[in-house]
Amino acid sequence: MSDPSVRYQQARPAVPVLHEQRLDEVLGAAPERGQWRYRPRRVGMVWRSKVFRAGAVIVALVLCGLVILALVREQTGPEGFLVGLGLAVLPVPLLMAAFRWLDRVEPGPWRNLIFSFAWGACAAALVAIIANSFATRWIATATADPAGADTLGATVIAPVVEESAKAAAVLLIFLFRRREFGGVVDGIVVAGFTATGFAFTENILYLGNAFGEDQQLGSSGFASVTAGTFFVRIVMSPFAHPLFTVLTGLGFGFAAVSARRHRGRRIALPILGLLLAMGLHALWNGSSAFGPYGFYAVYGIVMVPAFGLVTWLAIWSRQRELRTLAAELPAYAAAGWLTPAEPTALSSMRARGMARDLARHWQQDRTRGRAAARAVAEYESFATSLAGLRRRARHGAVGPDFGARERELLHHLWQRRDIAAPALTHAARLTSHRPPAHHYRHRPPPYGNGHGYGYGYGGPVPQQPYSGPPHSHRRPPQ
Repeated sequence: MSDPSVRYQQARPAVPVLHEQRLDEVLGAAPERGQWRYRPRRVGMVWRSKVFRAGAVIVALVLCGLVILALVREQTGPEGFLVGLGLAVLPVPLLMAAFRWLDRVEPGPWRNLIFSFAWGACAAALVAIIANSFATRWIATATADPAGADTLGATVIAPVVEESAKAAAVLLIFLFRRREFGGVVDGIVVAGFTATGFAFTENILYLGNAFGEDQQLGSSGFASVTAGTFFVRIVMSPFAHPLFTVLTGLGFGFAAVSARRHRGRRIALPILGLLLAMGLHALWNGSSAFGPYGFYAVYGIVMVPAFGLVTWLAIWSRQRELRTLAAELPAYAAAGWLTPAEPTALSSMRARGMARDLARHWQQDRTRGRAAARAVAEYESFATSLAGLRRRARHGAVGPDFGARERELLHHLWQRRDIAAPALTHAARLTSHRPPAHHYRHRPPPYGNGHGYGYGYGGPVPQQPYSGPPHSHRRPPQ
């Protein structure tokens, strides 16, 4: 079978050039299939291999996980560990789902999120336990004041150590997965997953120790230490650690969209975010020193408003990504890469979901339907990356590989065009007329030949760009 990228080569339009800068002259057509992925230069050193580095990271995290598992189990005991594990896992799916929902416009790869969670739960938690214990013991020995050492360790040492350990995961992804870290939302999501993993391990320790204390005292029910710890850490403040670390993620996110010429700003913003995270964490840990109602005062006056502000900023950033699609993609539609209705559909979450449903129901069987819906989802993600890339280019926040990256994204779009363009165009019409959702469920496919959509689905590959469905399908059903 011939390569679709070769068959499309003559039909592809030119790439629109930014008004603010000249990109070579005209960026030309998308590359051939063999050129649309970056490949590292071959070297003789094994540690330069991606497989070796990925394996080293996995082994390191597994070792950290085994060590932290042994430490926590030793402190809590077998029964306390199981109780703590069962209670600590409850908020994890909710927090992960919230951050993943925030990332729906341009979903990041799961490998980054799994790495972030594992780093927080294993590496950062191990560093925190060892460093906090060592620092507290050293202060107690130096001052001969164990109670004062515990207070100082909780309010000064722990925030610095824990936030630095969690920030390391955000820094690693920012440096080594730079193409997948495009802005504020990415910073929030990566930081949120890291902090969720850290809080998960920490909650096992606290809840397990509380259960062990209850066993010694014979307490049970709502008056037990376990119930009180569960209420404070799981019910009242499951967002505490994510809130702290998200401030660091915001710093990295704003640095990612800053112009490359502002080097000082790109360095200062992550540091400022980290310092804010440490300060808020220290205030939270030290709230009990403000009197019997200090905890509730800090919770109501500082934590809840801060959580509301960060939540608003996260949702605003998500909406800004959608507005970027509406502002940047018309240039590609005018050049012929997209249909005129696609920028509108891609900037609406409702239309994007409807397009995936359309692609699924237009197929003849479930297997092809799932594959078509997945192709539309990939198309939407690549289009979002393209719009974000072009916006960063306007602000001088891209490197010299901008042209190659733009052509690569356009190539990915063009491969999925025959599936996604009809679905998105029709979704734009449906959402503009706002018909009931059930109207499109049994709609026939946009091409009347019954051969599917083209690339990757067994059908013929059109020789010309998509120009709309046949006349009989131009209007939504009544």
